[in-house]
Amino acid sequence: MNKPILEIKNLCIDYPISIGTVHAVEDVSIILNKGEVLGLVGESGCGKSTLGLSLLKLIRPPGKVSGGEILYRGKDVLKMSGSEMLKFRGQNIAMVFQNPLTSLNPLFKVKDQFLETIHYHKPEIKQEEAVRMSENILESLGIDKERMHDYPHQLSGGMRQRIMIGLGLIMQPDILVADEPTTSLDVIVEAGFIDLLNRLRERFNLTIILITHNLGLVAEIADRVVVMYGGRIMEVGSADNIFSRPLHPYTFGLINCIPNIELEQKELITMPGNPPDLVNPPPGCRFAPRCPKVMDICKEEVPEVKEYNGRKVACRLY
Repeated sequence: MNKPILEIKNLCIDYPISIGTVHAVEDVSIILNKGEVLGLVGESGCGKSTLGLSLLKLIRPPGKVSGGEILYRGKDVLKMSGSEMLKFRGQNIAMVFQNPLTSLNPLFKVKDQFLETIHYHKPEIKQEEAVRMSENILESLGIDKERMHDYPHQLSGGMRQRIMIGLGLIMQPDILVADEPTTSLDVIVEAGFIDLLNRLRERFNLTIILITHNLGLVAEIADRVVVMYGGRIMEVGSADNIFSRPLHPYTFGLINCIPNIELEQKELITMPGNPPDLVNPPPGCRFAPRCPKVMDICKEEVPEVKEYNGRKVACRLY
């Protein structure tokens, strides 16, 4: 078997604050294979975006990685110097952020933002070649090359999102981290976005980490799914298995909350309770205070993430 392109081993990320320490990510291990689409799901505050930012060493102080490794092709990203990371970002792992309007520079035209990215990573590329590269990537995203002369505010939300993807892909990275890429899009544009990701995956042999609340999007495009809660991994499995037979009660709760137009539901189904306080998390399983199947031992001991029928789950029921 080929070696995985990315290995996250026992990763811990903390944020010291005045009342204690927020344990945003705790003991997380994930393997990512080349060409795979990995869906990272869970409620707000469960550590998804923090995990994504850590892959590019973008955790802002006072936040810090307090333990673990992030191995890209066997090399620990966390041990790279500042100058190494400046070249690494965009060329090896790129990230598309949640709000493209705040990520794009409002003072520069689209063309200038592409040229800046290209010339920073490969200053030997001439201006004409850089313009041609930018036009080609835009056309592959379904955007007329004439829009390169527009400012971000002159573009629709869907176009800005595709521009951000184009900036992420312009240096042909191995991995694209997409953090809530469809939040500002309507359902029609979102459907086109799914098709776009599939085409980009095939064309560039792209590996994608999709961070989202949108379980429908994950079911449509992901190969595997990682379910996080309270900074920890609850379950890992193929998308088919996760959605057809969830093992962890939290995963079941998330899927059960998806509105179903085929059922006559008068009210939306919700999970009672709130996510844990990560400064003072509950002892034992993080989901125990909300779990309908909780046992006494769940409130005392943290369950390990164990293999079960080719899947991984952190629950004593298995």
